Amino acid sequence: MTLRPPTSALRPPSRRAMRMGLPVLMLGTLLGACSTGPHDSTGLARPQNKLLKEDRGATGGNDQLEKSGVNAYLWRGAIDTLSFMPFASADAIGGVILTDWYTPPATQNERFKITCFILSSDLRSDAVRVSVFRQVLQDGQWTDTPVAANTVSDITSKILTRARQLRADNGHKN
Repeated sequence: MTLRPPTSALRPPSRRAMRMGLPVLMLGTLLGACSTGPHDSTGLARPQNKLLKEDRGATGGNDQLEKSGVNAYLWRGAIDTLSFMPFASADAIGGVILTDWYTPPATQNERFKITCFILSSDLRSDAVRVSVFRQVLQDGQWTDTPVAANTVSDITSKILTRARQLRADNGHKN
């Protein structure tokens, strides 16, 4: 005994079925086209990089950053300065950057993690707060240890220097 598919499976779709499917296909195409906007193929928003195209004055930032109280030059300076480390989280509106643990290539028995807060819409030295966490591998376990005294101030200085450079590149003088 041989099994045959039902005869309806062998027939081509009717004109009525094709007419009903066409609007659904068109709607899907239109919705797909609408979603491409400022996003890339992964669904993530494309960077707009307006920082280098617009004159933003001393406060820097686009409208969203200005409303949130985060200086765009400081934000970008912090992102650029900390970019050698993997980011766990970066919130431009809240002005918070959290890195993941980073192990320097030269020392496999220690790792670092950084938290950076942008606290103001002004480009000032007290608008950046950096915390550095260090752990050392001892007896197969990571143990918290203090960082060198100048580490936090060095990273903060590099962020401020980069922010001032971005501002100067945008047509402003210090």
